[in-house]
Amino acid sequence: ILGFECWVLPNLFDETLGFVESFKPVVSFEPTKEGQLMYRAGIAIAFFSFCYWAVTQPSEFDGFKQGQVDFIKDLYAGTLLSDMSQADKDNIDKPKMPSLDDLLNNLDSSDDEEEELDEEEKVAKMLEDLVGDADEDIDEDGEE
Repeated sequence: ILGFECWVLPNLFDETLGFVESFKPVVSFEPTKEGQLMYRAGIAIAFFSFCYWAVTQPSEFDGFKQGQVDFIKDLYAGTLLSDMSQADKDNIDKPKMPSLDDLLNNLDSSDDEEEELDEEEKVAKMLEDLVGDADEDIDEDGEE
């Protein structure tokens, strides 16, 4: 870069020399030809710029690592899969009461059922409801 060439074992690949002579000199330090300073400076700037760019670029591993960290945070925070629908989230502050129409329809339908049954049928139905609940508690062997 500064107008000198530095070589370690400059004669290593010279086939005209013998084995021991190819290791002499160990280091060679010689001035270069005139007019190469600008080329060398340009190459040095390009090389160091590339090295700086390569070191400062995020690697794919950084992206994978960040993705895994985000996944684990979401998993433990409970935001990965929500147990509520978006409609439930939007209406969380609204009271969950049936509308007036639903209440009136239910009232009408229950009145119709009661009018159709006479006293004996009402008692039988109530008894069946009580016995039906008790039957659910008993196993097949007859034990509770």
